[in-house]
Amino acid sequence: MITTKNKKRYLVAVVAASVLLTSFSFYIYQVIFSPNVLTDKEEPVLLKIPSHSTFQQVTDLLIKQDIIGDVVSFSFVAKLMDYQENVKPGLYTIQPRLTNRELVKVLRSGIQTPLNITFNNVRTKEDLADKITKNLEISQEQFLTLLQDSVYIMKFGFEPETVMSMFIPNTYQVYWTTSPEALFDRMHSEYQKFWTDDRKILAGRLGMSQTEVATLASIVQAETNKSDERPLVAGVYLNRLQKNMPLQADPTLVFALGDFSIKRVLNVHKEVDSPYNTYRFTGLPPGPINLPEISALDAVLNYQEHNYLYFCAREDFSGYHNFATNLTDHLNNARRYQQALNTAKVYK
Repeated sequence: MITTKNKKRYLVAVVAASVLLTSFSFYIYQVIFSPNVLTDKEEPVLLKIPSHSTFQQVTDLLIKQDIIGDVVSFSFVAKLMDYQENVKPGLYTIQPRLTNRELVKVLRSGIQTPLNITFNNVRTKEDLADKITKNLEISQEQFLTLLQDSVYIMKFGFEPETVMSMFIPNTYQVYWTTSPEALFDRMHSEYQKFWTDDRKILAGRLGMSQTEVATLASIVQAETNKSDERPLVAGVYLNRLQKNMPLQADPTLVFALGDFSIKRVLNVHKEVDSPYNTYRFTGLPPGPINLPEISALDAVLNYQEHNYLYFCAREDFSGYHNFATNLTDHLNNARRYQQALNTAKVYK
């Protein structure tokens, strides 16, 4: 028989259990549904989770970047949502005032925030590897290894001398965790998109392959940074190729020598023993001497027809050139420019 005293104890126990259950339920609700992310911030934060990261390393990043307020509650929810064993690397945009549940959903989804990569003004493979990987998880060395792997690049239809023509300078969206191989595939895809049927037809009319167009475009680009003058310069070189005249392009000598500090090409430079010496050898060099921009590529494909065979930088250092149809006029133009260089004390 239950005594009055036992009844009181039972009621106290029930009330206490109810209070504890209510408190626990409220705590669980708070843990899951109350904001715990950037609670004092107004702007989102980018979080980079490197490949092969553990849950503890993710937690350390969240603490270091002051993204979460309560570490224990986040860890509890992450365990409930099975995130601790399913960490996904990547770049994530974390919005202010997310709950633990919302934050875990973002991280567990693996849906990354894409970022932009831009590369231009590239002369060498080392330049390209540096610029194209600057904002990515992969290193310059990893990408450069692929660029220098003749067997690998052969799969894309290129050789070590021509592979640079596969990369079309522009701005592209990629994921931070993109692998070197995936990035290579993406750039090849962009190359194929660039070479439309119309552009292929224009190259065919020139009697050139796509890599040959890129090679000539790289020379045109090195000769002038004036987009409006590039079709004119391209026309000069195409006229010389048609007549089987050496291109005699100074930038090819600079590339052959590997000394990009040269501002004035001298006769001694013209003696360099290299297939890129277009004073010694007729035709195009083995491959591009830089990464030609779209404007340079299109300048070759849509070159300006004329009778010029020579050009020389203007003596006013405007960046534009004087053009000539004969050697006499060209030598006069060259003499004026050389005098201007001497006056400016540019000797090499």
